[in-house]
Amino acid sequence: MKNTCIYTQDLNVHYANLHALKNVNLKIAQNEITALIGPSGCGKSTILRCFNRMNDLIGGCKVTGKVFIDEVDIYGNINVNALRKKVGMVFQKPNVFPMTIYDNVAFGPRTHGVKKRAELDRIVTESLTDAGLWDEAKDRLNKSALALSGGQQQRVCIARALAVNPQILLMDEPTSALDPISMSIIEELLSELKQKYTIVIVTHNIQQAARISDKTAFFLLGQMLEFGKTDTLLSSPKDEKLCQYISGRFG
Repeated sequence: MKNTCIYTQDLNVHYANLHALKNVNLKIAQNEITALIGPSGCGKSTILRCFNRMNDLIGGCKVTGKVFIDEVDIYGNINVNALRKKVGMVFQKPNVFPMTIYDNVAFGPRTHGVKKRAELDRIVTESLTDAGLWDEAKDRLNKSALALSGGQQQRVCIARALAVNPQILLMDEPTSALDPISMSIIEELLSELKQKYTIVIVTHNIQQAARISDKTAFFLLGQMLEFGKTDTLLSSPKDEKLCQYISGRFG
């Protein structure tokens, strides 16, 4: 039985008058890929942002209940910068910085005080290798990251997240803006990365959840209606709404 890395207790999120998450109790295991699925507006991106307190940046957002990472309540008195170093995030669209590939990946370590070139070189090399981009990028590290393809840019973003040595990777539809070949490369990469990291991925693509995730949670209107092993949940759903969602009758 793998250790629980993240768990929530009666988690509720309000955006002003919108009750976006309703009494969610979820346990995410270490070194697994957990997929969050459901139609737009169901709360899956909201709960993802709870795990590194990105919701703190949204005006009028109120979070109640508890979120534990390694037994620590992250909504208690903690260092939020340290939390976000531990919990990396990759967004839907590649958001590389307008700088070189090297400087994109070195950005986080430099922010956290790494100054020695040899150490930065090591981090950049390891991060790009882990992100499956080293062979394509090693001869153009001093070129702009904006010159890369969309799939390559997304892997730079993954490398940038890995460069600060996180424990958890949050991914908000990381392949939805990519072509099928780039999607396949990143899916294969994620299956390798779970050996080192705990990964939580929001996806609209049920087939993607089936291909890469160990567990899946189905959300609808702010509630988590079903959670379990992906193959069981998608082949034998218990909730009628999930049956409808899988068959394409809504969402």
